[in-house]
Amino acid sequence: MTKFRPCIDLHDGKVKQIVGSSLSDSGAGLKTNFETDRSPAWFAELYKKDCITGGHVIMLGKGNEQAAKAALAAYPGGLQIGGGINAENAKEYLDAGASHVIVTSWIFPEGQLDRERLAALVKVVGKEHLVLDLSCKRTGVDASGKPTWNIATNRWQTLIDIQITKETLANLAESCDEFLIHAADVEGKQQGMDDDLIRFLAENSPIPVTYAGGAKSLEDLIHCNEISDGKIDLTIGSALDLFGGKGVKYDDCVKFNKA
Repeated sequence: MTKFRPCIDLHDGKVKQIVGSSLSDSGAGLKTNFETDRSPAWFAELYKKDCITGGHVIMLGKGNEQAAKAALAAYPGGLQIGGGINAENAKEYLDAGASHVIVTSWIFPEGQLDRERLAALVKVVGKEHLVLDLSCKRTGVDASGKPTWNIATNRWQTLIDIQITKETLANLAESCDEFLIHAADVEGKQQGMDDDLIRFLAENSPIPVTYAGGAKSLEDLIHCNEISDGKIDLTIGSALDLFGGKGVKYDDCVKFNKA
């Protein structure tokens, strides 16, 4: 069954909810839905209290390392960590309390899959502790009229020439435990999920997937469960009352998981 997965998105050391498509290296044009003075550890302790596992801490740029490790320390083994992770620092975050490290841009230098880097990661942390972030953007339709998505790296700024296909998922699943996939086009907009992507992932991924992007209500959790046949977990961010949203109550998500 689909489960709610929590998140702690960090930008400049603070917990924020950001419109994914507005991220850039310069910081110009950044659109923030929510920002709080509550510490990342506060959120981690809440998730621990409610036994909500598998959430992800995402470091959006530099300057978030200390805040991220504080969250991991508050909920050892309960959270995954992503953002700037590579073979050199991955074990450091596992030692700090992460259950998994989440990696994307580092294994796709120059827009291509670097199998040596991927193998190095697996050697350092083990397949069972690795989540690959295959966040993506829509790029058109295929010959049969079905939508296509390409992987987006570098905080979703760089679209690379690798499509999310059944073959891509099967190939990468051999080296990791789960996939995390943000639909960057709808991330943070609270205007609805990419149902086509959810269905595609449910049909084609051989390992667990957490989808993020556009969820705006508790009904979206139910809908995700229905269209994915319970195979895809869902992250709700900006719409959650925990992050200033009005669409869905965190307590209801906790109840959904327990049910």
